[in-house]
Amino acid sequence: MSSKNKKQDIEDQEVEVVKDEPNEKINEETSLEDDVLTVDEEGEPIDPMQALKNEVTELNDKLLRQHAEMDNLRKRTAREVVDARKFAVEKFTVALLDVVDNLERALDVEEGKEDALRDGVQRTLDSWRGMMEKFDVERIDAVGEQFDPHKHEALSQMPSNEPEGVVINQHCAGYMLNGRLIRPAQVLVSSGK
Repeated sequence: MSSKNKKQDIEDQEVEVVKDEPNEKINEETSLEDDVLTVDEEGEPIDPMQALKNEVTELNDKLLRQHAEMDNLRKRTAREVVDARKFAVEKFTVALLDVVDNLERALDVEEGKEDALRDGVQRTLDSWRGMMEKFDVERIDAVGEQFDPHKHEALSQMPSNEPEGVVINQHCAGYMLNGRLIRPAQVLVSSGK
C-alpha cells in the first residue's frame, strides 16, 4: 500500500469510529426512554413533553404570584413608612396639648391674683417636665460642670473665680432625646482669673 492509501484508510477508520459512538449513545438513550414510561393517576401513559410543558406552566404561574406578592408587600411597606413619618409625633403632640391648655388657663387668671398665675405657670412647667420624661427627653443643666463641646455651646468666656473651662452661667438648657443631643446647652464658660 502506498502512503496515500494508508493515510486514507486511517482517516476512514477514524470517521467511522466517530460516527458510531454517537449512534450508540442515541440508541441507548432511546431504549432507556422506552423502558421508563410516566403514567397518570388512572394508569394512562403521559407524554413526557406535555408533562414538561405543564410543569413549566405551573412554575411560571408560581413565579408570577410570588412577584405580585412581593410587589404588594413593597407598596404596603412604602405606605406604612409614609404614615409612620406623618404620624410619628402624634403621641408627643397630644401630650403637648396639655401644656398648651395649662398656659391658656394661666392667661385666664384675673388681675390682682398673681399667686394663681404663678401657680398656673408652675403647674404648666411640671406638666411639661412630666411629658419630657415620658418621651425620654433629658434636660442638660450645665452650670458648675466642665465645658463639654458635645453637650454645650459656648456663647462666650468670662473671667471668674471658677477654674478655666467650667460653665459659670447657662443661657438656655440643652436637651437630649433617647441619649442623642437635640439641642446643646448655651453657656458662659470661665476663662479663669
